[in-house]
Amino acid sequence: MSLQNRTTPQGIIDVTSARGTLMGNRGVLHNSKKEVRHLFKSKAWITCLLEFKDRRRELMSPGLYTELFFLDEVTAFAAGHRPCAECRRARFNEFRDAWGYANNQDGDSAVRAPQMDNVLHAERVDGDQKVTWRHSLADLPHGTMFQVGSDSYAVCDQNLLKWSFEGYSAVERRDLPETVDVLTPPSVVNIFNSGFKPVFHPTVTS
Repeated sequence: MSLQNRTTPQGIIDVTSARGTLMGNRGVLHNSKKEVRHLFKSKAWITCLLEFKDRRRELMSPGLYTELFFLDEVTAFAAGHRPCAECRRARFNEFRDAWGYANNQDGDSAVRAPQMDNVLHAERVDGDQKVTWRHSLADLPHGTMFQVGSDSYAVCDQNLLKWSFEGYSAVERRDLPETVDVLTPPSVVNIFNSGFKPVFHPTVTS
């Protein structure tokens, strides 16, 4: 039986048999019956490798963090997660450095994870509700996700893609509105505008 551990671009934790390419966590969200009871328990929403140093875990073990899974890095960023500073150290460093260039208005050279987490937390949720913001679709950079109705989409170079738990499918720009509700937090979109490239699921090439 599938557990409730797959995360959508809206940050919702859902049940599906489809597999993801990244793991992550937001703290201990489940109870002793492996039922998710909280949206988050920490401001540190991270994404991790599926395998790291031969570590093995039973999913949703009592008292341990709830393992969440994402289609890809693009989805994780849209939900408001950032790279883990342990298992994805090189990617975390890239993200932190890009953050310092794109978002650090104070000019402080040493951007720390808690600083980023505080900003991201305010940009991703209001209580238990996903925060979105309006923007021109034509001006969104590569890797940004947005929603139209109940559907999620991503900008991939000059193409627009519809998201699902299994991957992406192409859509026509003319079928979407000129202004959309953006899912990816503004600080992360700033990073994308600076040249940082998030990784898409392999279905974008099919």
